[in-house]
Amino acid sequence: MPQATSLFTDVESNVVGTSAVVIYAPSGRSRKRFPEGVVEVYASEDEARAHADPSRHRRAALASGPARSSEGLKLFYLVRWLD
Repeated sequence: MPQATSLFTDVESNVVGTSAVVIYAPSGRSRKRFPEGVVEVYASEDEARAHADPSRHRRAALASGPARSSEGLKLFYLVRWLD
């Protein structure tokens, strides 16, 4: 059985997936994890890009999640920005 090396590379797991999302990020691109309340999941990268609006701090990205944090929150982890 392959060993998972990180949250982002565990392709065998059905628990956490990677999705195209739009993240409300008023503080910019410095954060790497986001609570589920500021993340909208879309079916494709193109759809996420279409719903992004950088002037309103809504940025398209690929993110893994949601995953429950040690604090009990559901978080999405940034894989990469799409814009």
